[in-house]
Amino acid sequence: MSKHNFFVKFLKKTNLFIDSLLKKNLNKLNFLFQKDKILDFTRPKRVVVFLIVIFSLILSYLSIPYLYDKEELITKLEKKLSQRFEVDFIFSKNLKYHILPWPNFSFNDLTIEENDKKIAKVDNLKIYLSAKNFFSSNFEIDYILLDNANFNLNNKNYNFFIDFLDSDFLNSDVEITNSNIFYRNIDNEVLIINKINNFKYYYDTQNLENILKADSEILNIPYTFELQNNNIEKKLYTKINLSLLKLQIEKEFDYSNKERKGIFYFTHNKNKSEANYKLNKETLKFNFLDKAINPEFIFKGEINFSPFFLNFIGDTQNINVSKLFSSESILAQFFKTEILNNKNLNIETIINSKKVIPYYNLNNLVAKIKIEEGLIDIDDTKFSWFDYASFQISDSLIYINNNNLVLDGKFVVNISKFNEIYKFLQTPRNYRKELKKIEFNFNYNFDQEIINFSDIKINDQTDQKVSKILNQFISKKNKIENRVHFKNLMNEAIRAYAG
Repeated sequence: MSKHNFFVKFLKKTNLFIDSLLKKNLNKLNFLFQKDKILDFTRPKRVVVFLIVIFSLILSYLSIPYLYDKEELITKLEKKLSQRFEVDFIFSKNLKYHILPWPNFSFNDLTIEENDKKIAKVDNLKIYLSAKNFFSSNFEIDYILLDNANFNLNNKNYNFFIDFLDSDFLNSDVEITNSNIFYRNIDNEVLIINKINNFKYYYDTQNLENILKADSEILNIPYTFELQNNNIEKKLYTKINLSLLKLQIEKEFDYSNKERKGIFYFTHNKNKSEANYKLNKETLKFNFLDKAINPEFIFKGEINFSPFFLNFIGDTQNINVSKLFSSESILAQFFKTEILNNKNLNIETIINSKKVIPYYNLNNLVAKIKIEEGLIDIDDTKFSWFDYASFQISDSLIYINNNNLVLDGKFVVNISKFNEIYKFLQTPRNYRKELKKIEFNFNYNFDQEIINFSDIKINDQTDQKVSKILNQFISKKNKIENRVHFKNLMNEAIRAYAG
């Protein structure tokens, strides 16, 4: 510290000497208004000398932090950052000071702790200084950069980056680059890894609120988002863009009470949906309204955090399955990204609908989607054809094959009124054999909208003639949309079965 005090005293004496000279010779400065003396004064050599002196003084001033006591400086920085951000910054002793590109301190191997628990390890930290007062070690911080950091979050501190918005960013911005967030379960197993390309926290002086802007990536899906935290109204606004999925999510969050409340607005291919929710420490409960599928469609769900489990139930008067399961639907897009093929995800979804659009002959749909240990199926999905027959899916699996979304499964059809089915198909009476049960395997390609049937059994017996007719139809890749064509095809199969 003696070197520091001597250098400060020297600069102060120099400033006093320059001031005294200016006061004594102030009346002689009128020569500046004489052209020839101006030219003489601004001769190149004098200008160069003047610039060198100015540069030397600036460089000397910016070099003052080199003289700070290292141990005392580290203690002050730890205390200053910990008080501002309400987490503990623990520095290594590997401190360096750099003048360029702007005065800053840099550290390697920093750790961040919250409630005596380590939540982050940072390889590189830079603290950029305000150049207002280097004569005192009580300097101001302009900007903080954390690079190559690994954050470990769980159900107790998963809101760390949102809670961080409560900190003071009025005088200094914070940026995080080239980092990762590891979300872990109660057994410390990694559930999801979120890659941080860039997080930036700053204070909006116009709206008087803290803001986080981020460029990030989760499960190979890039996304950007913006968070705005209004400490006065205790409200949080979020906007997320997932360009790969053509999805935008906006959220308003009220945290003025212990039970948090919020509302989501979803936009997917110009189709809009919304959801409201309630959040506490143990669970997240929500209601979802999808205006694109059906204005009367209500989706209720609950997420249990420990152990992690999701359960959704939807009820509606009618549902448009062509939109729900089309290749352009948000559900199909999620399946194709394989974001749900995670062994740590456990999800059960049930959708109940009285009518099925555009197939008005179908009713009483119970669609079940289950995700367990990375596998997705729709086993036990049921629906009816009036009261003539009931359909049930089993042994199903949704997967990606050559970048196409594919559903494999088995259909079991139990027939209660086979004569009504014959009437619908306008089957000749001499071919109307009794039908009780039909089974077949199927393969549906969402992207190509092609379905294939195989292993067809009628009344528990395999019929090769029927299978050949249906396979011939599928090989032409026609769509089962034209009612006349469908009736002709089925009657051809019935004639083969009747002999």
